[in-house]
Amino acid sequence: MKKIFLPYLVLVISLLGQCVFSQSEKDGKELGLPGDNLDLYAVLTLFQKSKTIEEFEKSLNEQKTGINNLDLNLDKKADFITVATKKEGESFTFILSTAVSKTETQDIAVIIVDKDKSGKVSMQIVGDQELYGKNYVIEPAKTATPAVTANPAYTGPEPATVSTPATTTVIIETVPIVQYVYSPVYVPYYPPYHYGFYPPYFTAFAVIAVGVYRHNNYYHHAGYYGGHYHHGGNTVVIHNTNVYNNYNKTKMKSTTVNHNTTSGKYNTANVNHNASRTSAAATTNKANAATTNKTKTSSGASHQPAASSTVNRTKKPTTTRQPGQNASRTKSAGARRR
Repeated sequence: MKKIFLPYLVLVISLLGQCVFSQSEKDGKELGLPGDNLDLYAVLTLFQKSKTIEEFEKSLNEQKTGINNLDLNLDKKADFITVATKKEGESFTFILSTAVSKTETQDIAVIIVDKDKSGKVSMQIVGDQELYGKNYVIEPAKTATPAVTANPAYTGPEPATVSTPATTTVIIETVPIVQYVYSPVYVPYYPPYHYGFYPPYFTAFAVIAVGVYRHNNYYHHAGYYGGHYHHGGNTVVIHNTNVYNNYNKTKMKSTTVNHNTTSGKYNTANVNHNASRTSAAATTNKANAATTNKTKTSSGASHQPAASSTVNRTKKPTTTRQPGQNASRTKSAGARRR
């Protein structure tokens, strides 16, 4: 019974493996840039939930959070991301950067929190052009949207072709981090870390394949506007251009990152990750096929008749007498009687 069931079990496992490797196709188009390994939608979600800037920096760099998968120096380990604070009047800029080497630092993105004269607060995250391309700006959605389920059979005037989750309106003034930075107890945070010197909680863990990473974090994209490929393009513009322009004057750039980007090394690294994943799937399929063939061969052999050598071993050996052997024995017996 076990031998009959085993081939079907192998087939089910193989089909499940193919489903897992095809899920990344639903997670949107990749940028083909190093920013694919740090989802800014997930970063902004984490930022809003954090109570302090230091807590945000810690959570961002912990492996269990699953958000930091950035590897700008291509050592196959996650880079430590620092979060520095600058304040201009009622506007804050929180700068995410990483030390690529002892002498080079690269800015990754900047979060801008701004309060206008009426007391209304806005929040945006802007990805560095080197890592995310031009005008990569994301902000929380201002209006709630219901969930939509695609129905291929529906042929009405407005058919839904893509399923989208429901989103809720986020009141920026009420999120924990905004309440903190605009409170009397707020203290500016300046990270003391640099290349080779990191907090005890951080260990340079291995990065994962970009397809797996994007699939794990894509659910964060609901509830935001912006980016390049979300909702058909980016129509979000930077609200406080003065603050952003002032930030640009002191932006940190790495020649190593620039070289790796222009030479396509980051994109190649992403392709290699996916190729390794595809290769692993192919190896698994081959192993499953070999197991199936071996099982079939074993099952067929178990129904064959017993080998002839076994039968021969159970037979009694026969003795062939040579001519004249009986006469010699008779003559010897007569001699003894005399």
